[in-house]
Amino acid sequence: MTRIAKAPTIDFTAVRKELRLPGDFPAPAAAEAAQPPAGLPREDLTAVPFVTIDPATSRDLDQAMHLSKRGTGYRVRYAIADVAAFVTPGGALDTETWARGLTVYLPGEKIPLHPPVLSEGQASLLPDETRPAVVWTIDVDADGATNAVTVGRALIRSRAKLDYAISVAKLPEPIALLPALGRILVARGLARGAVNLPIPEQEAERDGDGWRLALRRQTPMEEYNAQISLLTGAAAGTMMLDGGVGLLRTMPPPAPEAVQRLHTCAQALGVPWPDGATIGEVVASTPPDDPRGAAFLDAAAELMRGAGYTAFDGTPPEQPLHSAMGLPYAHVTAPIRRLADRYATEVCLALHAGQEIPAWAREALPRLPEVMRDTDRRASAAERAAIDLVEAVLLAGRVGEKFEAAVLDLDGRGRDGGLIAVDELGVIARCEGRLPLGERITVVLAEADPATRKVLFKAA
Repeated sequence: MTRIAKAPTIDFTAVRKELRLPGDFPAPAAAEAAQPPAGLPREDLTAVPFVTIDPATSRDLDQAMHLSKRGTGYRVRYAIADVAAFVTPGGALDTETWARGLTVYLPGEKIPLHPPVLSEGQASLLPDETRPAVVWTIDVDADGATNAVTVGRALIRSRAKLDYAISVAKLPEPIALLPALGRILVARGLARGAVNLPIPEQEAERDGDGWRLALRRQTPMEEYNAQISLLTGAAAGTMMLDGGVGLLRTMPPPAPEAVQRLHTCAQALGVPWPDGATIGEVVASTPPDDPRGAAFLDAAAELMRGAGYTAFDGTPPEQPLHSAMGLPYAHVTAPIRRLADRYATEVCLALHAGQEIPAWAREALPRLPEVMRDTDRRASAAERAAIDLVEAVLLAGRVGEKFEAAVLDLDGRGRDGGLIAVDELGVIARCEGRLPLGERITVVLAEADPATRKVLFKAA
């Protein structure tokens, strides 16, 4: 269920300045982005009826999909925008994207990795437009196991731009198989120990002259769509490990003592943990709408830390896995919005074709982990600061009012207080006082200051 509360007009200029987010693109970079793509050899796949699935307002479309049956299994065709065809290595646009690293999303606006003429124009997989793409073809069996993978450059033409609100009963033929395949891939992931946290995301979006804030949960279509991206990332990660060079997205497994703490938390909250069940299976069976379930999921999120990029050339990394996926994994499906994907994709194209990796891509691999770490931190800080500002403005005139809230987390270490979720408002904030973990309580708004972006509640 989505909870919505409204806020008046908000200016995010201070957030942009404080975090030194980039502004307009330099003229040389913008000019390069407007140039036509490089004339690289491509297979003509314009007859394949690809479609995209994205948020309704998105125009920076990285991925398009086509699914078909193959015996008792499936064939997945996943087309990814070929951003490398538009970016000259060492040029002005390339240099600018290294300074940005990621597209940063603020309410109602974004600071794009690439100029809109490219990201929302000639590189975007918009419907009824012929576009250069990198197409992954992945054959999986009836149980979701990957049997064969190919990847190559192609021309494609998307037939439709769909959004996550589409009814499963009305899916067009190119993705009619997505729910069935998605459920198979989810089950396979749980069996190998993958963890998918169904924690609601806070979102702020325009609502007339103001804003609205909501706690939004992932829809089944979003989850199934994400499974295709994960399938592709796993294929890329395996390809790089087999080839002895690449850029993996890794996350270490949780420490045994952290897993034991989560077991203890489950017992305290009354969350069932059957013998032999994996963390992912327990998480998947825990209702996020229940206060105790929400508190358990918040505790489980503590185990999902330490993700980063690992570059290697020759000796594979000692720890090549992404523990939340339960397998090797790489980012290759969002090059319009994420710098690393352009390089990882180029590595996979060369490895699959048995060719030399372009020097510009191979030489960049060791530098990418640090750049992506720093830009990811900046993007996360910006998105969090924007939500904090919306919360503070939303609540500024309501200090002293009482609300019902669920206790998600406790400070610990002898300190009173913790984290609460006020579902009615779409607000997640700190609360002072002695709090019962996983219980619903009454709280009083003690502070809401837009100048400092601080919101504080106290237990009533």
